[in-house]
Amino acid sequence: MADGSAPRSELAGWRKAPFTGGGLTYDCYEKGSGPGVVLIPEIPGITPEVLGLAQHLVDEGFTVVVPSPFGTPGREESAGYAVSVFARLCVSKEFRAFAVDAERPITRYLRAVAADLAARTPGRGVGVIGMCFTGGFALATAVDDVVLAPVMSQPATPGPISPARRRDPGLSRQELERIAERTRADGLCVLGLRFTKDRAVPAERFATLRASLGDAFEVIELDSGPGNPGGFKSSAHQVLTAEVRDTPGHPALAARARTVEFLREHLT
Repeated sequence: MADGSAPRSELAGWRKAPFTGGGLTYDCYEKGSGPGVVLIPEIPGITPEVLGLAQHLVDEGFTVVVPSPFGTPGREESAGYAVSVFARLCVSKEFRAFAVDAERPITRYLRAVAADLAARTPGRGVGVIGMCFTGGFALATAVDDVVLAPVMSQPATPGPISPARRRDPGLSRQELERIAERTRADGLCVLGLRFTKDRAVPAERFATLRASLGDAFEVIELDSGPGNPGGFKSSAHQVLTAEVRDTPGHPALAARARTVEFLREHLT
């Protein structure tokens, strides 16, 4: 916002209902009209900053569904809260946080959410945005034809604690091969975003994706090195939420604008 903080919003006005798919059930929050976008929250959950992005997408003319597979919706982010959520996710079989070459059960649930949204919204299909822990989940949903605009913002799974995990794209080889096939046969495009110094999102991961997807993988890398023009700290991570400032020319604001444009290009 103009006061130097990230855009924020609240749960008021969002329709809440449980959704079951892929053998899992979680609450989903929905708002808006127009083409569909599934926004998967980042750790620790549906924070006011995540809702700020969700509301922006609604204001831009999309029907937005925000699943809540972890955390407490509407709760403020704090270090302790984030650590407690992450600790639970690390041992959860639905997410397989450190597995390589892995299909994750949560992505079957997210594909079901996407298919449901696509069936009742205008346009040719839906977009899916994943962020941080869930960044790779968005790409994995694109094995299904209804997902036309997958967006991976700072995809941090699996945790990059070894060379193999740094290179891992966050989904199985079979899923990635299917998505690469769609880029050639259907013209599918993928958007990826990261900060250059973000240790949680290693450059090797994006290199793997470039090698598989070629020119269909559009990359936005925001400079977080010393003296960078955006004034980002080297620890900057949350491209579309916490680092956005409502200031003309701000790099993260421009990245958010390109994300909206990407969705509109491929859904309408």
